[in-house]
Amino acid sequence: MLRKRLISVLTFNNGVLFRTKHFVPDYRYTANFVDAWSIDEIAMIDITRFGQGERQNFYEAVDFFARKCFVPIAAGGQVRTIEDFKMLLNAGADKIIVNTQAVEDPEFITRAAQLYGSQCVVVSIDARRNADGGYEVFTRCGTGPTGLKPDAWAREAERRGAGEILITSVDKDGSLEGYDNRLNHLVASAVKIPVLVSGGAGKWQDFVDGVLQGGASAICTTNIYHFTESSIQSAKKYLSNAGVLVRN
Repeated sequence: MLRKRLISVLTFNNGVLFRTKHFVPDYRYTANFVDAWSIDEIAMIDITRFGQGERQNFYEAVDFFARKCFVPIAAGGQVRTIEDFKMLLNAGADKIIVNTQAVEDPEFITRAAQLYGSQCVVVSIDARRNADGGYEVFTRCGTGPTGLKPDAWAREAERRGAGEILITSVDKDGSLEGYDNRLNHLVASAVKIPVLVSGGAGKWQDFVDGVLQGGASAICTTNIYHFTESSIQSAKKYLSNAGVLVRN
């Protein structure tokens, strides 16, 4: 059985580290969270709105983390072209996260996978719950409805060549109330590739639930690490005690 991964998600607005709530920049951090502790991977996402800020600031942030942290880095946000792929890989990223462009041009997933390998392509899916209890995929930082169902889109992304799926609940983002494991399980059950779950973790038990209830291959979180003094090693110990195999 594959061991579960813990991934720290860092969101950047014009190169500055921010936390988010419901996909809106909510708080600017004044410290640099570079201490990898025992984290397995880092995901860096540029949440700068289109037409605002300088893209170079994000490239410089990726380069900085790549030089300071000796764990795999996935980077994304505003990835629209193969040249964007190349720029982020050159900056030090190991994987590239794609979202809006993948929905608007699914063949983009295939082109990227053919050039760099499926292991390099992470398709990010942002979903909101509908009034009827179902889910819909949203693009453009959670503002653009697509009419797509997250499980169906995950299967299509896998077929196109994605190596991993990152599923995020827009409704749970920044809430610290726990993951939407109904959504997570829906997506994890639809594909054979690893599914990374994000949005809502506020305590270590949420990690356990993300694995056991949500079917996660990897647990992603942002805010919990910034509001507690507990290290990631403590989270891994909690998971292990709950019977979840994790990386050392």
